[in-house]
Amino acid sequence: MPPSISAWPGGAHVAVMVTVMYETWPEGKAPPYSPMASALREGVVDRQGISWAEYGGRTGIWTLARILRDFDIKATVCANARAAERYPDSVRALVGGGHEIAGHSYTQNMFLPYLEPPEEQALIRRCTAILTDVAGTKPVGWASPRMTPTEHTARFLAEDGYLWHGDYNDTDLPYVVETGAGRVVALMHSDFTDNRVMRGSPRDFLDVYRDTYDYLRGTGRPEILNLTLHAHFGGRPPMAAAFSQILRHIQASGGAWFARHDELARWVLDQGATP
Repeated sequence: MPPSISAWPGGAHVAVMVTVMYETWPEGKAPPYSPMASALREGVVDRQGISWAEYGGRTGIWTLARILRDFDIKATVCANARAAERYPDSVRALVGGGHEIAGHSYTQNMFLPYLEPPEEQALIRRCTAILTDVAGTKPVGWASPRMTPTEHTARFLAEDGYLWHGDYNDTDLPYVVETGAGRVVALMHSDFTDNRVMRGSPRDFLDVYRDTYDYLRGTGRPEILNLTLHAHFGGRPPMAAAFSQILRHIQASGGAWFARHDELARWVLDQGATP
C-alpha cells in the first residue's frame, strides 16, 4: 500500500468510484458479445446485436442518470467519442448533473495496441476534441477499450494534460505515474463488471459488490471499490435493480466516500502517493 495513503477524506473507510462505460460501435457493427447464445455467420449484419448495443444511448444512460440522481451520487462516465456525437443531449445532461465525462476511444472496437504511436496520439486528441465540444469541458481522464493501453498511452495522456489513466490492474490503491511528460494518476479497473453476469443472474452482481464492500469496510485500512457497469447492459431493468440495491446498501452501511475519478486523482496528487 502506498504509505502516503493513510486515510480517505472525512475518515471514510472505502473510496467508492461509480464508473459507467458508455460505449458504441461503428455504423452497421454489433458488439462481439450479447445475451444471444447463437452466433450468426460471419459477414451477416447482426441487427439484434446492433439494437441491443444502441439501448445504452437511447435508454440505459438515462436510467442510470436517474438512479444516480436519486442517490445523490456523482459518477465518472467513460464515453466513446462516437457515443457523444450520436447522443449529445445525454452527455450534456450528465455534465449538468455533476458527473465526469472521460475518454474511452472513438468506438469500442478501436483498440490502442493495433495502432502505431502517431495514430494512437491522433486518436486520443480526436476524442479529446469531440468530448470537449459536446460536453463543454475538457476530459481529464482516460480508460482504453478493453482497458488495454500501449507503452505510450500514459505519456500521450500526460502531454495533453490528462489527470488520470484508468487502465491499471496491478494495485488496489491509486498511485502517481511519472511519464517523462508529466504525471498521471493510475487508477484500478474493476475485476467484476456487470457483463460478467450477462447470461447469469443479476443477483450475482449484487452479491459480489455488497459482500466486497462489507469486506473492505472492515479491513481497518483505506480501501477502494470501483463499481462498474455499462449503459447498454447495466441500464436495463434487471441490472438497474441490482445497481440500486448496491448503492442503497453502501449508503446504509456508512463509511463510503463516493468520489469521481478526477476528484480521487486530485486527492492522490495532493498526497504525493507513489507506487
